[in-house]
Amino acid sequence: MADIVTLKSLCEELKIDSREARERLRAAVGDAKANPELAKARKPRTPWQWVKGSAAEKEARRALKRG
Repeated sequence: MADIVTLKSLCEELKIDSREARERLRAAVGDAKANPELAKARKPRTPWQWVKGSAAEKEARRALKRG
């Protein structure tokens, strides 16, 4: 089974507040042209999590580092 990367683990790694991280990710998902994989991977009312090494995880990391 694939390894899963959660928002909590990314927040700890990047030293970001989880509330701020969710705001950044929601904004990134709203811009589907810039983050197509992140937008495809997002399912409403589910936890923020990605398969380790996936394109969606890379876009999530990029969105969190930008802020």
